[in-house]
Amino acid sequence: MGSISEKLGISEEYIKKSCRLSLNDQFGTELFHVDKSSSDAVFIVFKGVCTVEEWFSGDGAFGETKINYKDWSKEAFPSMRSIGNEDVAIVNQAFLERFELATKDPNFGKEVGLAVEEGKKLIVFTGHSSGGAIAMLATIWFLEKYGKKNTETAKCVTFGAPLVGNFIVSHALKREKWSKFFTHFVMRYDIVPRIMLAPLSSIQQELVHVLHYFTANGHPYPHDSIARNLYTNVMRNTSALASHAACKLMGNTNMLLEKLTNFIKLSPYRPFGRYFFCTGNGKLIHLDNPEAVLQLLFYSCQLNHENEIEATARKCIKAHLEDYKTELLERSLEENVVDVDEREQLPLASDGTALDDLGLSTRGRLCLRAAGELEKQKRKNQEQIEKKRKEMEVSMKGLGEYKTFNAERAGYYNAFKKQDEKRDFNANVMRLVLAGIWDEIIEMLRRYDLPDEFEGDDNWIALGTNFRRLVEPLDIANYYRHAKNEDTGAYMNKGRPRRYRYPQSWHEKKNDLKKGSCGESCFWADVEELLKAANNGGKVDEERAVKVQVDVAKWIEDSVLDKEVFLKESTFLQLWDKLGPLKLQQECIRALMTDITNVSIS
Repeated sequence: MGSISEKLGISEEYIKKSCRLSLNDQFGTELFHVDKSSSDAVFIVFKGVCTVEEWFSGDGAFGETKINYKDWSKEAFPSMRSIGNEDVAIVNQAFLERFELATKDPNFGKEVGLAVEEGKKLIVFTGHSSGGAIAMLATIWFLEKYGKKNTETAKCVTFGAPLVGNFIVSHALKREKWSKFFTHFVMRYDIVPRIMLAPLSSIQQELVHVLHYFTANGHPYPHDSIARNLYTNVMRNTSALASHAACKLMGNTNMLLEKLTNFIKLSPYRPFGRYFFCTGNGKLIHLDNPEAVLQLLFYSCQLNHENEIEATARKCIKAHLEDYKTELLERSLEENVVDVDEREQLPLASDGTALDDLGLSTRGRLCLRAAGELEKQKRKNQEQIEKKRKEMEVSMKGLGEYKTFNAERAGYYNAFKKQDEKRDFNANVMRLVLAGIWDEIIEMLRRYDLPDEFEGDDNWIALGTNFRRLVEPLDIANYYRHAKNEDTGAYMNKGRPRRYRYPQSWHEKKNDLKKGSCGESCFWADVEELLKAANNGGKVDEERAVKVQVDVAKWIEDSVLDKEVFLKESTFLQLWDKLGPLKLQQECIRALMTDITNVSIS
């Protein structure tokens, strides 16, 4: 598996330095501190916050909000969403607002900019407790801003950090291949990494006292009842969430389970990145599966007997302040890392491995197995799709030949719409074959049943773009040939399938293009609607008519659209003729038509 330095891309020395810097005055008044004492690394250390309002803000039961709820955050975190499903990431509002304050500090942007200018210097965002949560957001911000050129220079290392985002954050980080840059160290009994799994209403009073204990030197330890209530309420909510997640991992389709979640609000937060669970005896359990990490957050902090609750509750509070120094600074990390691989084959009984040191029950091990099986099943799903690529390529080749055959005639859009010849029928069969395969792919994506990396795979983005440009015009021709717009409505409003919307979004995301700007495969639908309005004597949408012409001219110049749109029998030319009397014909189209035909177009 390689050394810890090779796996994480950061040396043990710098992990320990991150820990030391994070623990030094971890709840100070400053937002962040910059350490430049190393020749080849800059450490940006975020300080923890000490009031409940700085942990939970807004109206959400768990202090949550959509990451794009402000204009600045929408611009700062454009990748934190699922591309096709368009689910926006949810994050902790208080931590996001705390990070916003950091971005408004001129020194923050200046220090990051200087580090980037120095080239290959490592930039480590780090923090303990809530400082770690803010370091996570800072790292995502950095990767969004500088990631294309400086990805390998950024690392995030946290210690006892609370969870900060929902599963979409994990999904997006994996898709962008950024997840590997996040490393989190968690003590077995530390309560803080689990706190965000409980709603504020269940822990608010206790959290006030515990935060005072964390932040005030010499402040007396909270009364045992406070620690006990905090532990009980956090673990009760963690149990509900872990059980719900486990049922889904194991394929439980009981509708009662889903109905219960309508009455019992579960935390939206999920882990992301690599986790190292410190067992308490020097061992570090390494996991990078977020579902497995969630289960471990619950099962590694269980009671063996009811009479242990007072002692365990005390451990959960003290571990956050006292144990990271002992476990990470005073021992070798390299010699004590244990990777939990092949989770689906994990022994169900105690086997003498480091997992025993986390006190995992048989059920806990079953849940880790299930997390491994889910990951494995997603890979299998992609393998099944990959096997259909040859079938897809055959149909794509056939449709390409069909398009070439009609290139000098009516154009393949109009030929397909007429359906006069046998080759038109054969083209329709190929269209339906491809539609079936892509609908299967999109349905898996809709349910998140494919690996998170799928929508960022260059090969699938290219294949999806080619499919969309070649096949969608035929779908539109079929739609209007059968007058589906009369019953269902305009294609773009009611009829456009996900199999075209998803690949378009992938292409736009990859190339940093404005959403909806790559409509070269679906502009025929606008042409049909405008022509219908013109033919029926209705009012033609002038803005839409101008936009279609400007876009067509640009797409032809960019070689993403063929010049067959100007063929004599083309539906586009029919629209052009109708726009003449309305004085809506655009010079950009006239110039292109003149250039193509070498004849001046009046």
